[in-house]
Amino acid sequence: MNAPFPDDALIAKYNRPGPRYTSYPPATHFSEEVSADALWDEVSSDSGPLSLYLHLPFCETLCWFCGCQTITTTERSRADTYLDALEQEIALLKPLLKPDRKVAQLHFGGGTPNFLTPAQLDRVGQLLSDNFDFELEAECSVELDPRRLTREHVEAFARMGVRRASFGVQDCNPDVQEAIHRIQPTELNHDCARMLREAGFTSLNLDLIYGLPKQTPESFSETLDEVLSINPDRFAIFNYAHVPWMKPAQKMLERAGLPAPETKLALLRLIVETLSDAGYVYIGMDHFSRQDDELAVAQRAGTLQRNFQGYSTRAGLDIVGLGLSSISQTTGSYRQNIKDLKTYQETVAAGKLPLARGYLLSDEDKLRREVITRLMCDLALDFTSFEERYGINFEEHFAEALAALVEMQADGLLTREGGFISVTHTGRFFIRNIAMCFDGTLSSTENRYSKTV
Repeated sequence: MNAPFPDDALIAKYNRPGPRYTSYPPATHFSEEVSADALWDEVSSDSGPLSLYLHLPFCETLCWFCGCQTITTTERSRADTYLDALEQEIALLKPLLKPDRKVAQLHFGGGTPNFLTPAQLDRVGQLLSDNFDFELEAECSVELDPRRLTREHVEAFARMGVRRASFGVQDCNPDVQEAIHRIQPTELNHDCARMLREAGFTSLNLDLIYGLPKQTPESFSETLDEVLSINPDRFAIFNYAHVPWMKPAQKMLERAGLPAPETKLALLRLIVETLSDAGYVYIGMDHFSRQDDELAVAQRAGTLQRNFQGYSTRAGLDIVGLGLSSISQTTGSYRQNIKDLKTYQETVAAGKLPLARGYLLSDEDKLRREVITRLMCDLALDFTSFEERYGINFEEHFAEALAALVEMQADGLLTREGGFISVTHTGRFFIRNIAMCFDGTLSSTENRYSKTV
């Protein structure tokens, strides 16, 4: 069953800043003061399959809404220098990994991974195959920009075993596209999907953003009709976060005027109702998928996971982030690479891993991470499972959190029967708020995060 849209009073009550919980504790708690030796000990001691993330940061043009770590350039030769540094980083990291660890998942993000030429992508593929042992059924995915995509790009990714693709549409309306500096005719989106499917790609996700200049419910309804005609397996539809103090290019959007809060809510209502009517399941947060898609199947089975790439069906994988600004994860730690390109390249050239900051999890962190993950993914909590695994009395340990949930239960966001909590269909819209009750790191005045709805 899909989630009915909450009323305006609930949204006004709960729409406040909160983490997205792609990690716990959130990345805002990573520190430069963490012990690097302890982080590398974590890498060396862990075993099991790996998830590789490669950050390819280059974009030919800057989209004014973008909040990602990107480098705008038209010089393809800069990618060659970057791949030299990536090769050096892998050479430095590989001795720390147990040699029998296989790669179960690979993701290319950015930036624009298809900024690289097909020949440069083949070099990446060779670099990976020379240094890592991939499982036969490894899940390999890529983020693409249809404006720069050629059939040769698609074939180069396919040679690496990539079969899942995501590409940004944002909005199909020409006036909105002009306001955000991303001109992308709708026929490009159809051409991109066709190329991918003809090359054997088996899963397609489309990214959209609501809350952009010049968007109206009427115009976005046309955008939704257009993207639904592509028939993707999944949608990720993000609430635009306006943070010009962090991303100065976003100031350009103010010229055209950002939509009022009531317009954004109308857009969100339209999205949920339109995709639900089209047969997509509201997974939670910004994600929708077909009922037979792996995400929906994993959620029903209680095996859905969450990490820095969002929702995932692969559990128990250490993430190895490679390249500029990438984030890695082990059982007991997080670490992030240097964000400045020149410093990143100089660091690996000097024979040092490009560590910028990190975090070592305490036992309490691991417990709370598991509670929040299961809430975000299963939309439910079974106290008994945590008591058996962690040797705690759940009600005593989380007495403060459970007290905070009482009001949410009265508001219809969840139900509780003894030692079991279940998030309601309306509560899915406020899953971040529910998870925040179990967050031991939040301060009462924290406002570093985007709003929850």
